Amino acid sequence: MRMYDLIMKKRGGGALSAEEIDYMISEYTQNRIPDYQMSAMMMAVYFRGMNEEETAALTMAMARSGDMLDLSAVDGIKVDKHSTGGVGDKTSIALAPMAAACGVKIAKMSGRGLGHTGGTIDKLESFKGFTTGITAEHFISQVNNIGISIMGQTLDIAPADKKLYALRDVTATVDNMSLIASSIMSKKLASGADAIVLDVKTGSGAFMKKEEDAFALAREMTALGKSVGKNMTAIVSDMDQPLGLAVGNALEVKEAIETLQGRGPADFTKLCITLGTYMVMAGGKAGSMEEAESMLREVIENGKALNKLAEFVEAQGGDKRAVYDTSLLPQATIVEEIISEKEGYVNHISCDEIGICSLILGGGRETKESEIDLSVGLVLHKKVGDHVKAGESLAAIHANDRAKLEAARERFLAAYTISDTAPAPSELIKGILR
Repeated sequence: MRMYDLIMKKRGGGALSAEEIDYMISEYTQNRIPDYQMSAMMMAVYFRGMNEEETAALTMAMARSGDMLDLSAVDGIKVDKHSTGGVGDKTSIALAPMAAACGVKIAKMSGRGLGHTGGTIDKLESFKGFTTGITAEHFISQVNNIGISIMGQTLDIAPADKKLYALRDVTATVDNMSLIASSIMSKKLASGADAIVLDVKTGSGAFMKKEEDAFALAREMTALGKSVGKNMTAIVSDMDQPLGLAVGNALEVKEAIETLQGRGPADFTKLCITLGTYMVMAGGKAGSMEEAESMLREVIENGKALNKLAEFVEAQGGDKRAVYDTSLLPQATIVEEIISEKEGYVNHISCDEIGICSLILGGGRETKESEIDLSVGLVLHKKVGDHVKAGESLAAIHANDRAKLEAARERFLAAYTISDTAPAPSELIKGILR
């Protein structure tokens, strides 16, 4: 088998067999196929596309290119959740303890962030001493004992995807549906869960800006999971404005805690309940959607979800006192209001620009080597549809550097569109695919 022949076949619109894809991925991972040939293949795939069988074969070949986490030692159904990411997306920090408090086994692998804020791991490190650098044995034992664990990607999970993504990133071949879906799902399938709930974002703060593209990606990933026997659900949700009110690592952790106390923003609470309902159902802990939702609301009201977060934080070396006293989380030295210059209704928020404001303040990484300031960020006071008066606060900005604060303030004001009439309401949940 020769890579040259496979490139010719795909360039001509042919479908690659599972054996050909296995050969290609295995040889590339072992550095026996050069980057220039794989670049040519990625461009051929970009223009010619892949059918369902090819996409499934590519996904499994990448999943098998490294370690496959074996969770058979965990009792019961293992459930994972994945978000395609966005601004203010702190969902796992509230959702995982909610589902675990309902008896669902949450075994999740997460990464660090590269962009406007940290990833789930970075945010959890707002708890002093918290670590996700745990062994697979610790991970499995913890899921069995307390029902929840989140570990860093310390295992060699889907190394072919790491190599391929870096190549696609510099050859303008990132935005192909099959390649995106296989990249995400190869890591999820290698992580060993029985059921996966996907939160696919759409809007100005999401990777998929257009709603139809988000639904196409959701369909593709759901089909991939089902093809290998996974219980799959995909929720397409709005990311045309930040999720919740907080943007920034420790600020988002605080908002997740407030949500577990029943005091969270309406949109964030709704998303957690929606995702959680499907997780509880997938975990076999409820016989109906209504029962699952009732269980989730009950563990918030009786404090079990908050206590589960504290138990989880403590089990991974963190200071659980911060769950009950958020003043122990990292705090910025400067907090100032961003004042509206005009009166009207918030008609639009450039969501990705709000993320860049957090990055400017130091809340995200511009490179993998960047140090994150966990204390900085923004807390919005006005969102789309809200009325605002001139002189009223749009948000509070949390900073440790005056120059960065002023740069972020200027960018933030430019991200808000205020008009005389209220915009038409937008649905948070765009659709659900199963």
